[in-house]
Amino acid sequence: MASRLLAVLGAFDADHRSLTLSEIGRRADIPLPTTHRLVAELTDWGALVRRSSGEYVVGRRIWELGLLAPLQTGLREIASPFLHDIYAATLATVHLAVRDGSEVLYLDRLAGSQSVPIVSTVGSRLPMHCTGVGKVLLTYAPEVVRAEVLENLTRVTPYTVTQPGRLVAELRRVERDGYATTTEEMSLGACSVAVPVRVGDGRVVAAVGIVVPSLKRDRVKLVASLTVAAYGIGRSLGALHALDRNLDPWVAVTVRRAN
Repeated sequence: MASRLLAVLGAFDADHRSLTLSEIGRRADIPLPTTHRLVAELTDWGALVRRSSGEYVVGRRIWELGLLAPLQTGLREIASPFLHDIYAATLATVHLAVRDGSEVLYLDRLAGSQSVPIVSTVGSRLPMHCTGVGKVLLTYAPEVVRAEVLENLTRVTPYTVTQPGRLVAELRRVERDGYATTTEEMSLGACSVAVPVRVGDGRVVAAVGIVVPSLKRDRVKLVASLTVAAYGIGRSLGALHALDRNLDPWVAVTVRRAN
């Protein structure tokens, strides 16, 4: 029963935010009568909400539970004041992200005042090769992860880098210069710049980035703001042994996984 309830909830994702009963059953691979009963139970509990159109969406109860997850605290909580400092200095959309397998997991986002198309949300996952924070995290990812990403360079916009050699060259520049950039590679009309967050022994555990309409004039200023914030976050995180003893498990796990 538990596995089927989870399958129903798992039918929803970033590309399927609203589903009919039959769509839920098909995506969860559960017979329609059983789907009907499970969806009714989840709706009564508040995990799902039925719209007037007859489609179902994830309910507030799930959102409230999600706020209790360690990834909502820990690293995000430590980084929060530094992210707000970046936002105050730039008024741009600010991201905090970590690597989750071969994807970017967004832990936090402060929406900027500029009209720039943004596809990320807190808790969402995006490709590494076409996001600024992703390129930073890919630069310092294990070789097996880099190989997997390089074999699957999907095109998102006409400007997405899909040539492995070109991306490898970009990652080398990231390591040399200390920051990564994108130009309309994830969304048309949006550019980004990001830098790594390092702990005391030099390991990269996260990335902070900014999304703006253009990098032509303010790149140096943006990189400077990000670098100061990233240093502050890393210093606050402290050494690995201190993380393991004193901080939220999510932070320690994040640091260990970066290795």
